[in-house]
Amino acid sequence: MIDDMTKDIHLPPLSTSESRLSSSNGTQGQLGSVSKILKVTDGCGSGYLSTWPAHVSCQVVQPHSQKHTGPGANRNHGCSDELGYTVSKPRFLEQLECYLRRELASLDMKSPKLQQLKLQAYREVFDCFIEDFKTYKPLLSAIKNEYEITLAYLQQKIQELEPLRAQIVLLNERCEERILDLRKQERAEITALKQERQHLQQVIESMKEQQRALLSQVSHLEEDLARQYVLYREERDARRLLIHSISSTSFSPQESDYTLDDDAVNLKLALDVCRGDLNKAQMELNHLHAEYGDVVPRREWENLERMYQETLIKLETLQSDFNQMKMEYDTLLNLHQQISVQRDSLDRTALTPRPRWEQCADVFGSRDRCSELFEDTSSQKKLELLLNELNSISLEQKDFLTGLGTSSDVPIYLRYEGQLKNLRLKKTDVIRVLKDIWREKASENEKMDERSDLNEFLHQYLLKHHGERAGQWAYSLLDGIKRYLEDDFICLFYDILQGKVDESVYHGQTDVQSCLLKVLIQCDSTESGLLSTPQFSEALRIAFPLKGDQEIEELVLAAQSELQTNGGSIAYQRLYIEDTDGKQSDFLGLVKKQAMAERQQYISQLRERLKGKGEVGVEDLRAVFKKIDPRLDSETLSSYLSTAFQTKELHEHTARLDTEVALQRLSVTNVNRAGHMPQSE
Repeated sequence: MIDDMTKDIHLPPLSTSESRLSSSNGTQGQLGSVSKILKVTDGCGSGYLSTWPAHVSCQVVQPHSQKHTGPGANRNHGCSDELGYTVSKPRFLEQLECYLRRELASLDMKSPKLQQLKLQAYREVFDCFIEDFKTYKPLLSAIKNEYEITLAYLQQKIQELEPLRAQIVLLNERCEERILDLRKQERAEITALKQERQHLQQVIESMKEQQRALLSQVSHLEEDLARQYVLYREERDARRLLIHSISSTSFSPQESDYTLDDDAVNLKLALDVCRGDLNKAQMELNHLHAEYGDVVPRREWENLERMYQETLIKLETLQSDFNQMKMEYDTLLNLHQQISVQRDSLDRTALTPRPRWEQCADVFGSRDRCSELFEDTSSQKKLELLLNELNSISLEQKDFLTGLGTSSDVPIYLRYEGQLKNLRLKKTDVIRVLKDIWREKASENEKMDERSDLNEFLHQYLLKHHGERAGQWAYSLLDGIKRYLEDDFICLFYDILQGKVDESVYHGQTDVQSCLLKVLIQCDSTESGLLSTPQFSEALRIAFPLKGDQEIEELVLAAQSELQTNGGSIAYQRLYIEDTDGKQSDFLGLVKKQAMAERQQYISQLRERLKGKGEVGVEDLRAVFKKIDPRLDSETLSSYLSTAFQTKELHEHTARLDTEVALQRLSVTNVNRAGHMPQSE
C-alpha cells in the first residue's frame, strides 16, 4: 500500500551553472529546456507523487522584500498537522520554492520591467508543474494559454493607447497655449480700449474747455458791441448837434426853412427813441404783471396762514371730541344692546346663548384679565365691572399731558415742555401711524444704505407731518402705545423704541411673511387664489425648509381653522387680510410664534456650547456658530459677531466679552439658523 502512494516528481535542474545563466539573462531561462529530471519520494514509497497533506498549514514562498523575520522563520520548510507532529515538505516542493526564491532574489528591484521579470519566474515554475503532472497537463496548459492570450491582448491594448495618451497631452498643451494667447489678446484689447477711452475723455474735456472759452469770447464780444453801439449813437447825436449849431450860425435868415427842417428831423429822432423806451417799459410792465399778477402780499398771506392754523386746530379739537363722543356712544350703544339681549334672555330657557363677554377684552387690556374678572360672576356684575372700567379709562385719558423737558436723558422725540394736548388716539389710529412710520423708514434706509435710529427717525417724522404739533402727537402716540401693549405689533414697536429689541426682528418678521406670500403665489399655477391642502403644505415646506412635519401640520391646521375649511381649498390671500383694528390673522401670528421659538432654540444651543465659559472671544464664538450651523455663510456670520461684540471691525485682538452679555445681545436680534443641525449632534 505504501508503494501505491509513491509518485514521481520531475524537477528542473538546479545546478550552479543554470542558476548563474538565469541570473545573467534576467528571467529568460526556460525550465522547459531542462534535460535532467529528479525523482523524489516522500519516504513512503518511490515512483509516485508525494502525499504531503494539503490541509497542513505552511508558508507560501514570498518575495525577498516580504519575508518575515523572528522565531518562526526557521519553520519555512516544515509544517505541523492537527496532531502536533512535524511533517516535512516534499522534496519537489522545496526545490521549486528554492528555485523561485533564487530567481526573485536575483532580480533588480529598480528595473522598470520588474513585474514582467517576476511574472517570467512564476511562469517557469508553472511550466514545470505542467510538465510534471501528466494527467492535468491539458487542463493546466489550457488555463496557462488563456492567461497568456489575455495578457498579450491587454499589453496590445496598452500599446495602442500609449499614442493616444501622448496625443491627449499634446492636445492639452495646445489648448492651454491657445487659451493663454486668447487671454493675452483680450488683455491687449482691453488695454487698447482703456487707452482709447482715456483719449476720448481727454478730447471731450478739451472740447468742453474750448466751448467755455468760445462762450466767454462771445459774451465779451457782445459787451464790446453794446459799448460800441452806445458810443456810435452818442457820436451821431453829437455830430448832428454840431452840424445844427454850425448851420444856425453860418447860414443867413433866407435859409431859415432849412433850419426848421433840421429841427424837425431831430424831433423825429427823439420821438423814435422815446417810443422805443416806451415799448421797452411796456414789455417790462407786462412781464411783471404776468409773473406777479397772482401773488398775494406777504401781510395778507400771514393773516390767512394764521387764520388757517387756528381753524385747523379748532377742527382737530372738534374732530377729536367728536371721535371721543362717537366712541362713547358706540360703547353705550353696545352696552345697551347687550343689556337688551340679557333682558330678553331672562324670559327664555337656560339654553339661551349668553352674551360674548370675551369681546370686552380690549377694554380690560387683555383676555387673561377679562377672564379673571368675569370668572364666576353674574351678567349684572359683569356689566358693572365693564362700566367701572370704562369710567376709569375715560378718567385716565387726560386732556393734557405734561412734557418731560429738554434734557439729554429724555428721548429726542419727547423733548418738550409744558402742557401738551392729548389727542386720544384709538387703536386703529395708532396702528396706522406705526405702519406709516415703518414704511417711510424702510424707504429711507434703502436710500441711505444704512439703518437710522428709530428715536431720531420718529422725531423727524413727527416734525415733517405735524410741524408745530409734533409734541402733541409724540406724547399722544406714546400714550396710545402704552394703552394697547397687548397687541403684538404695537408691543414690538415699543420694545424697539425702548432699545429692548433690535429693529432687525421686525424686518425679519416682514421678510418671512413676504417670502411666504411669494412662494404661495408661485405655487398657485392657476392664479385662482386657491390652493389644495397638499399644495399649501408643500408651499410651506418650500418657504420653511427647516421646519419639521409637526410644525408644518400646525400651520396647515391654523390656516384651515382661520378660513373655516376642512380639507377643502385654502384661499391663502385671505390669511393676509387684517381686521378693522389692524390685527393680523392667527395663522401669521403662529408663523411669528414659531420663528421666535426657533430663534430661542438657536440661542439655547449656543448657550449649551458655551456652557462653563465665563468669557468668549471672536474666534471662539465663530467656531461655535460653525459647529452648530455649518451652512451659515461668512457675511451673515460676521454680522452676528459684530452684533455680539458691538463693533464693525472684527479681528483676533478684539477684547473678550462676557458670555451672557454676548448671548443677550444675540437674543434680541434677528438671529436665525441657516441649515439643519449636523447629524452627529
